[in-house]
Amino acid sequence: MDRVGGLQGLEHFEKVKQANLIYIFAQNSNMKDKTPKESHTIMNELVLPNDTNTLQNLMGGRLLHWMDIAAAISAQKHCNRIVVTASVDNVSFKHSIKLGDVVTIEAKVTRAFTTSVEVRLDVWAQNIPSGTKVKSNEAYYTFVAVDQSGRTIPVPSIQPETEEDKLLYAGALRRRQLRLILGGKMKPDDATELKALFFAEPKVD
Repeated sequence: MDRVGGLQGLEHFEKVKQANLIYIFAQNSNMKDKTPKESHTIMNELVLPNDTNTLQNLMGGRLLHWMDIAAAISAQKHCNRIVVTASVDNVSFKHSIKLGDVVTIEAKVTRAFTTSVEVRLDVWAQNIPSGTKVKSNEAYYTFVAVDQSGRTIPVPSIQPETEEDKLLYAGALRRRQLRLILGGKMKPDDATELKALFFAEPKVD
């Protein structure tokens, strides 16, 4: 490609980028802020034989599938749009879930970015005959809102209300920066919020 062609291509790219930014700004200006409770979702599932392994424990893949559904419903409530899963944070299982247990998955949006939202999930396992209920695991999912053609679109901002909402909201930016670093989309030096956890500013007497 010659120099002139390269410059024309760059100019075209900048025009497209500017048009997208104008589009996003226009869409955002017409949106109403939402609260975390508006996206709050509770999903219950009974663990059946087809959901378990040979030890009669719920298969991890089945649980992740249920969690993805609950998180997607929560994200759609916030965005009022189609959403697609962008990432899933580390999921560790604290307690096994047995055949016959009732799985309760609670999900809510913790923070909204330009075209994406972070969803927090808490998973509980309840054995109804014995009356016991334990927390199995927790996780964070990220979803991106898209239109019918698959183009990313803006999402409403979120206004945290409770103290828990505010803590999750504040931590969401650090979690996002960590995801971007691990995905090779951000340099560690640019993750200012994340760096502040490890490199506090020295106090001046």
